[in-house]
Amino acid sequence: MLKAKILFVGPCESGKTVLANFLTESSDITEYNPTQGVRILEFENPHVTSNNKGTGCEFELWDCGGDPKFESCWPALMKDSHGVVIVFNADIPSHLKEIETWYSCFVQQQFLQNTQCLLIAHHKPGSGSDKDNPALGKEPGVLASVWNALGICMLLCVLAANSSVQFVSTCCVLAICFPHHVNQNCRVSRSTQARLQTL
Repeated sequence: MLKAKILFVGPCESGKTVLANFLTESSDITEYNPTQGVRILEFENPHVTSNNKGTGCEFELWDCGGDPKFESCWPALMKDSHGVVIVFNADIPSHLKEIETWYSCFVQQQFLQNTQCLLIAHHKPGSGSDKDNPALGKEPGVLASVWNALGICMLLCVLAANSSVQFVSTCCVLAICFPHHVNQNCRVSRSTQARLQTL
């Protein structure tokens, strides 16, 4: 069975813990409590396959606290990681400025490939401009420029009150890790599929 260590990193109050809990089917969170250091969630997915390593995968999802005071712990968190998910709230302007720091520290300095990184713009209901169709951020062009500048896959998601996730991007590495959470609106391009098969 494959083994994978995935880090969830990003600024404070970006929704890393809520998203991690949803993906691992852990308990729901009703109020905000900053993650102190790191929280490790372990689970298996029998649907992940690899060329020579059998079927299924044991995941360690490391939900990392976003407070800069934990920066001294980052090298230990990064050790032997296979992938990084950078989560931010597009409705908080300072988060857009912090993304490059997280990318530099957790991806570039660890010599991870861009195919091992996913950028998630996590929209929290009640934040920003909620209408019939939630808009992620007031300036979609800013998100696109961040996505293009970093050259990594980006996934925009909405965590609804009923704990369902709607994926609205065309690139989704989580479709491989968590296929039962990906709805019909998530389309993975052929080039992305080819890159994911090499992981």
